[in-house]
Amino acid sequence: MSKKWINLEKKVIIVTGGSSGIGERMVENLCDNGAQVVIADLHENDKFKFNKDILFVECNVAQKESVNSMVQTVVDKYGKIDGLVNNAGVSRPRLLVDYHGTEDGYELTEEDFDFMVNVNQKGVFLCSQAVAKQMATQNSGVIVNMSSEAGIEGSKGQSAYSATKAAVHAFTLSWAKELGHLGIRVVGVAPGINERTPMNNDENFKALAYARGTKVEETVSDYTKIIPLGRPGKLEEVADLISYLVSDHSSYITGTTINITGGKSRG
Repeated sequence: MSKKWINLEKKVIIVTGGSSGIGERMVENLCDNGAQVVIADLHENDKFKFNKDILFVECNVAQKESVNSMVQTVVDKYGKIDGLVNNAGVSRPRLLVDYHGTEDGYELTEEDFDFMVNVNQKGVFLCSQAVAKQMATQNSGVIVNMSSEAGIEGSKGQSAYSATKAAVHAFTLSWAKELGHLGIRVVGVAPGINERTPMNNDENFKALAYARGTKVEETVSDYTKIIPLGRPGKLEEVADLISYLVSDHSSYITGTTINITGGKSRG
């Protein structure tokens, strides 16, 4: 756990997909800085069960009824929502056409495509719409959309994932223009290559290596060669940025996506 460095006391922040991976680190960081955090996820993290500053609400971000129920639960309990971090996301590295000619199942299917669109794109839309309606009544709030450098530059073997993250980038640009007069900020964050997480796992590295025609160990080591700072990002570095963006210190930042890629991706 990190030391408190920014004041988020009395702020109610929803983190979708907050039970694991980078979302888990965000939740810890937000709590360390004084926020009341709501985890909206399909599965509860046992380490958070007895933390009075964390409320778990089971939620499928791809289902409107589930999202609306989650938001109503939060409003009923706290009376407001100060921030939403659209963090829930999935990835299935696949080729558009499996030109390697094997039967390893690494060609993009309709089911793969729908799965990523439903969580990464539709989920962001549903959660943002439900939360924005509440924020509008408060004339305040911030929505943080987790994009990816893949949504800016594209990525071999990740066309569907990249497309969903490009859509998230477009949401940020458009919603900031739509919601600004209601006192609502919308900001994007585009991480690059980070420490291992459940989504950034061995199976995904295997699929990426296959798509790129390399060995798994070469795919991993190549990342450090192409990042100017020479290392993957730390989850805490992304979490620190999230805490800053939902704070009052970033009150004039909206309608932009911030790259946090160690210099690998263009702004």
